[in-house]
Amino acid sequence: MPVRADVLTEPAVPSPPPGLVTIGRFDQRTGYRINRPRGSDSWLFTWTTAGRGLLRQGATRTVAGAGDLVVLGPGVPQRYAVEPDAGHWAFWWAHCQARSSWAGWLRPYALDDGVYAVGPGQNRERIEGERDAWERRQPEQDEAAFAGRERIEAAFRRMLADSRWTGDGPPPGPSEPVGGEMAVAVAHGTAARELTLCSLEEIVLLTTARVERRRPDVDARVRRAEALIAADPSAPHTVRSLAEAVSLSPSRFAHLFTEQLGRSPMRALREARLLHAARLLEATRLPVERVAAASGFTSAFHFNRVFRQRYGTPPGAYRTRTATGAGEAAAGP
Repeated sequence: MPVRADVLTEPAVPSPPPGLVTIGRFDQRTGYRINRPRGSDSWLFTWTTAGRGLLRQGATRTVAGAGDLVVLGPGVPQRYAVEPDAGHWAFWWAHCQARSSWAGWLRPYALDDGVYAVGPGQNRERIEGERDAWERRQPEQDEAAFAGRERIEAAFRRMLADSRWTGDGPPPGPSEPVGGEMAVAVAHGTAARELTLCSLEEIVLLTTARVERRRPDVDARVRRAEALIAADPSAPHTVRSLAEAVSLSPSRFAHLFTEQLGRSPMRALREARLLHAARLLEATRLPVERVAAASGFTSAFHFNRVFRQRYGTPPGAYRTRTATGAGEAAAGP
């Protein structure tokens, strides 16, 4: 009688320290299993290139096939393995502390227990038994997916190269994995760490944006308005200006946007502005008042209040916290 991989007993495996950025590529055969009964101290990003992996965190399970990004948040018991019938699982992976700005991109693909599943074979209802979902796609979808996967693959190769850069000489170009079935590197220095995180951010954005564009249930005019907000959240957008941009009446636009995205246009605008502000706090030394203005907030008091509601801390404390985290990571293991 066959035994499912997710019920086998295996020794616990520790996770990398939370301050490090660790990047690798594995091609593992049947029998490969990782068990972390206490969960991980950092986020785990996996992107499958071939074969299939079975990932479980808490009570949530998902199967990852080629082109699928599966993200496991910290602090929840996790197991992952080669999917029993696949024969092997080739995948890139990265352990790190996720940038807070990524949460909004991943949120539409949240399952339960801190699991996010993005890709051509992922949907909220798919579980272990639906193993062939990613194989039933149209030819034109395959061509577009292949082009997207090439760029994502290049970003992972760039991560691997950047993680080994000492800061001397020119930055390296994307490198091919070496070492046969396994390649692993740790980004120790500040420059290496930030460059690898920038590439991982590109990967998260490419995977979530690529899937987002394929949502057949969202009206193209709503997607266009959403893109206008994301492209320039500091602009003086209003329901009327967005409606005019997509050739709808304000009332029809507001109703359609809210119905299809589950939030009003102005709420979406506020969330985009807060995300923009968080990025500015992370990446610049602009005073908080200028961050507020550059993000479209006309009142610094209002900005401080809504930022604290969204991120659980005032803007100044948020900047200090993220800067401290970067400093600890730069210090190495």
